[in-house]
Amino acid sequence: MTAPDNWGWKARIGMFIVGSEAVPEAEWWAMMPPHTSVHAARVSAPAPWAAWDADRTHVSLSEDLARGARQFASMRLSAVVLGHSSSSLVGGKGWDEAVVQSLSDILGSGIPVTTNALDCFAALKVSDVKSPFLVLPPWFNDATLAVALGYFRDHGIEPAGMLRYDPGPGWRDVPTGEMYPLGLGFEQQIEPLYTQIKAACPNEADGVLILGTGFRCVGLIETLEQDLRRPVISANQASLWHCLRLAGVQVKIAGYGSLLAG
Repeated sequence: MTAPDNWGWKARIGMFIVGSEAVPEAEWWAMMPPHTSVHAARVSAPAPWAAWDADRTHVSLSEDLARGARQFASMRLSAVVLGHSSSSLVGGKGWDEAVVQSLSDILGSGIPVTTNALDCFAALKVSDVKSPFLVLPPWFNDATLAVALGYFRDHGIEPAGMLRYDPGPGWRDVPTGEMYPLGLGFEQQIEPLYTQIKAACPNEADGVLILGTGFRCVGLIETLEQDLRRPVISANQASLWHCLRLAGVQVKIAGYGSLLAG
């Protein structure tokens, strides 16, 4: 008799994540169905992880991204995702498609490639969410919030509102750029996040979209959906759902919202 070993014989998914984050892998492993696996390549480059050329017709991959892609190319992966919301937001319209093409040039045409933003758009569409309430991490500064709003509008989505999570009095005097280095990423609590989203979600929002792959939140998706009576989509949930479908894995996953359960 053999014991489970998490061998991804149904699907192996490669994921590029921020080098200092633990949340993406933890949330993915919590949601992963049997016989699938996730394999992370860590990236330390600033956003966006691939830089536009002068004409905005092509992107050059950061060193970490190119190195990870070369390693992924030999791993017989079923799909690869660039799991970094900020890169898509800062890169702007067209960046996701350009970086997918550049990664595919290294990985080969047989491996589906996606980005967290493309995953979120696909999840919004299948969930019939047209005016989401955007929820963003506390370490996103005002400029990033403005960029995020413009990014969604550029893609034909008019958010019904926006919330930057308040992590509490111990962090309110800490500049946004210093929150993660000072340890907020490992001190996140989902209960106050639930309370803030429930209180702030406007009636006109037909769903909730929680951005940021390093933003701990999948544990509250199911409860929020039940209380708000509308779809709740998170960055990591959307990427797992989309990657499984790109890999041809059709499976229902309970406990993490209607997107995965459908």
